[in-house]
Amino acid sequence: MKKRIVVKIADLTKKHKISMRELSRLSKVRHAALSELTNGKRESINFSHIVRIAEALNIEDIREIIDLVDISEDQE
Repeated sequence: MKKRIVVKIADLTKKHKISMRELSRLSKVRHAALSELTNGKRESINFSHIVRIAEALNIEDIREIIDLVDISEDQE
């Protein structure tokens, strides 16, 4: 089964009670980039974005930010 990476921006903003705009400001990651990551519209992930998000939210475990999930053939 194939896998894909999911960036859990929506979960993070909800957990930390901030908007995506606020996360953008804190992490210095463009709002558009966060939106694309949230909606799965990015083909690649800039790991410096992940690091900046982790630093902005004081996250120690990368699994709070990204996840590896199975995808079914009809989702490809």
